[in-house]
Amino acid sequence: MRQVVAGCLALGLMSVCAAAQAAGFAGPTVAGIPVEFLLFAATLAGVALFHHHTMPIAVAGAAVISLYKILVSPFREGAGFAGFLTHASHEWVVLSNLFLLLMGFALLAKIFEESEVPAVLPRYLPDDWKGGFVLLLLVFVLSSFLDNIAAAMIGGAIAHTVFKGRVHIGYLAGIVAASNAGGAGSVVGDTTTTMMWISGISPLEVVEAYIAAAVAVMIFGVVAARQQHAYQPIQKDETPGVHIDWVRVGIVLFILTLAIATNVLVNTRFAESSDLFPFLGAAVWVAILGGSLIRKMDWGLLPGALKGTVFLLSLVLAASMMPVDQLPRASWQSALGLGFVSAVFDNIPLTELAIKQGGYDWGFLAYAVGFGGSMIWFGSSAGVALSNLFPEARSVGQWLRHGWHVALAYVIGFLVMLALIGFHPGSTPRGSDAAPAAAPAVAPAH
Repeated sequence: MRQVVAGCLALGLMSVCAAAQAAGFAGPTVAGIPVEFLLFAATLAGVALFHHHTMPIAVAGAAVISLYKILVSPFREGAGFAGFLTHASHEWVVLSNLFLLLMGFALLAKIFEESEVPAVLPRYLPDDWKGGFVLLLLVFVLSSFLDNIAAAMIGGAIAHTVFKGRVHIGYLAGIVAASNAGGAGSVVGDTTTTMMWISGISPLEVVEAYIAAAVAVMIFGVVAARQQHAYQPIQKDETPGVHIDWVRVGIVLFILTLAIATNVLVNTRFAESSDLFPFLGAAVWVAILGGSLIRKMDWGLLPGALKGTVFLLSLVLAASMMPVDQLPRASWQSALGLGFVSAVFDNIPLTELAIKQGGYDWGFLAYAVGFGGSMIWFGSSAGVALSNLFPEARSVGQWLRHGWHVALAYVIGFLVMLALIGFHPGSTPRGSDAAPAAAPAVAPAH
């Protein structure tokens, strides 16, 4: 399975490189591959091989790529340091939102755990492997209306309690996959689907992603739950003497409610201003600071969370500097490939390019770029956030070895949706360069 995933990743990245060349990239290349991609690949390889030093490797990679772009290869926005500043001004909202959300939801998970709600859940969860499976379904449902980072962190906090701190890496991959799958069909559950919504794509065109997501969660969910049960069974009875701190529960609900309300309000009433300020991240911190007036916050968590946050921001910045101005021609094959690319390449610029290009079936794209990042721990912000709680997850080899079921579920879910409804190019989003008829439809099998 690891060889299959590696092969698909290589093919996907090669197609992206080919698209960059087709777009007229004129910078230095080696064997036809832009040097930027080679530097980025070297950074990812360093992260995969030296998982105890992920943050300095990612920071160094982003710094080297930035310096190379400034001195040698121009940015899309212009050459030299001026081009870098212009590029950074375009990316700062995304980076700021990620920073605020990752740091804020680390505190959210701790507040939720200290509320003692996870300690009473064994009363309601099945005692065998099905308890772990139900927990994954809960994360899946939560992520349909919460940010997937928050859903993953809540799931991780519950797992830490009900499995007595011994959580299998395969199950951690399952939590990340459940959070990403749950957000794939909802325009408020994932940044990528929200981007589609802002561009004028109807939520009804995205919701079909739940066909593939539901199939996927039944596959990886069962395998991950059985892995966890063999490693550490779920706690059968609730912890004696537990008293739920309803004030902390209220703080958690306040943070989540304000985040949801801000997300919906900005994207329905002030969509044109969404790229001017990190409204969502700021709303989360307003709620956290308000809650700190009532209950003491564990601010000591933030230095640890900062390392994972800086790591992800470095990879996102590096990915944003890759010379990709278009994607391969829209088709179900290219959509499937983008899911594998999302495991190593930030899905936000991929989604932005797909919206600009047009011609995609948006439900397939939402599932691919939303769920695909689950295949590697740093492929999604939810995975990076959860690794702050469980540092043992920061190993690509262990993630692929024990989380193989995520890649398998991704492919099967995609193919089932393709067979049931077929790939049909959707509506043309605002700012798209192509008409939706640019790609042929694939009729469902009968």
